Order: sequence, then structure tokens, then C-alpha cells
Amino acid sequence: MTIAGGCLCGTVRYTCAEETGGGHCHCNDCRKTSGTGHGSHMIVPEAGFEMTGEIRFFDKPADSGNMVSRGFCPACGSAIYSTNSSMPGMVFVRASSLDDPDNFKPQMRVYTDRAATWDHMDATLPGFATMP
Repeated sequence: MTIAGGCLCGTVRYTCAEETGGGHCHCNDCRKTSGTGHGSHMIVPEAGFEMTGEIRFFDKPADSGNMVSRGFCPACGSAIYSTNSSMPGMVFVRASSLDDPDNFKPQMRVYTDRAATWDHMDATLPGFATMP
């Protein structure tokens, strides 16, 4: 199955293969870049990710020291995807950028010790205080 998505203004479009994992992250960086209580990321192989349009990146080390590069549309600011230096060959697609949000199947919650009290998540998903 091919999954599609893009930014708010339509300048950036992508297709990707089915996810190989993913979940909700409550770390400070994901909360700030999402504008809400968490970021939701669908992990896909980079080889199955195709994009059109210009992306800008903001690089910042994660708690682990690994570099996270967050890609966004420079026209409308929509978060599109990120990469992590510890996982070469993988792309972390922002679930909020999907055309059909039901294509995302979260499998876990991470950094639950940093979750905002008002950001209620599916309690049946495995939760980890930090990154497992």
C-alpha cells in the first residue's frame, strides 16, 4: 500500500511505503515542534519515501546526543518528516502530514515522564518513561 501526504499549502507532497513502526513522543522537542502535547511519527524506510517540493531542516541533538534533523515546508511551516543519526535509512513521517490519518498505527508512547497532564493518550499502548 502506498501512503501519501504533504504540507498545508500543498507545496510539499510525498508518498511512502507502509510503516515499519511508530508512535507518540512526549519529549520537549516534539511538543514544541508540534504545537501540542506530543509528536506522532510513522517510521518508514528511506528507500520507500519519495517527495516533491522544497524542505528546510532544523538540526538539534536529542537527549541521546544523536542528531535529529526536522524537515518542514518553508512556505507554510508544516512539519513533514525527520531523520535521526542513530537510525540511518529510516524516515520519521509526521502523522499530522498524512492525507489519511488512519494510515498511522501507533505502537507505543515514549517520554511519558514528560507528558503534559492534559494530553490524554491511548492507555493500551505500551509506554516508556524515556526512549526504549
